[in-house]
Amino acid sequence: MALVRPGSGRLEAVPCPMPALAPGQLRLRVHACGVCRTDLHLVDGDLPTPELPRIPGHEIVGTVVDAGGSAFAIGDRVGVPWLSSTCGACRYCLGGRENLCADARFTGWQLDGGYAEYAVAPAETCVAIPPGYSDEQAAPLLCAGLIGLRAWRMLPGASVVGLYGFGAAAHLIAQVALAEGQTVFAFTRPGDDAAQELARSLGVHWAGDTGQAPPQPLDGAILFAPAGELVPLALQHLAPGGTVVCAGIHMSDIPSFPYRWLWMERSVRSVANLTRRDAADFMAWAAAHPLHLAVHVYPLAQANDALADLRSGRIAGVAVLRCKG
Repeated sequence: MALVRPGSGRLEAVPCPMPALAPGQLRLRVHACGVCRTDLHLVDGDLPTPELPRIPGHEIVGTVVDAGGSAFAIGDRVGVPWLSSTCGACRYCLGGRENLCADARFTGWQLDGGYAEYAVAPAETCVAIPPGYSDEQAAPLLCAGLIGLRAWRMLPGASVVGLYGFGAAAHLIAQVALAEGQTVFAFTRPGDDAAQELARSLGVHWAGDTGQAPPQPLDGAILFAPAGELVPLALQHLAPGGTVVCAGIHMSDIPSFPYRWLWMERSVRSVANLTRRDAADFMAWAAAHPLHLAVHVYPLAQANDALADLRSGRIAGVAVLRCKG
């Protein structure tokens, strides 16, 4: 299922030749691929259009069918995340911040992804999937989980955390924050009772809509919803010294707001992509702490339905494509 016409908002079923395998790459029989809001931004034209046709999907779970001389073996179950490659030589790569590399390339954007029956990916950026998770459950770990972890780590020392937009990433990182002893508040779009109920079922301390005030000030807030107008709202609920983290690759413009909402050493910052260390760390955490995943499964041929449901907010949890019959 590929993007053929830029900004069309729809994917098309197209036959693609089996890509050649370069040294250090794996060929995977894809079992499942998560449907991420970044895929939606690509399909809807919010991100720069790549060379077309392009197969989206960067939460890939599959079985190795050709190992290409890598450390993985045929039959291993592996995951393919968003970050595909970096230059390895710039100051960001050498300083442990490869997510900021100007020459980074990303699965499902610059390179074909997992909305397909087979995929090719560099072995060095693939990760082993922890046992105990089905293919469909494991897929969201590879982006929703990783970006959630990276955003959450930008709130060190926070006791009270607010999550704005309770979807794929938030319903995972809420469980991490709760397990680490934090108080968690969930904010959803007004009227999204299903997302609020999901949040409560996972144990958050309060769930309401973005127009409501939380029970107490936040030490930090993570915005997973790509809505810039949420930044001033979150700032107004922030305790002195707190941080608002914007976790999306794309967001609508942030409206102006009075300086007093930012004063008292409050801050606003963004999250960009992820690193291989993030992937290794989160997979280790998920292996040691079983996560509940609210997964809605669609056949690969119904990828447009999954994107439409995500676009309209009809999914409480995460959408996953089943790519293997």
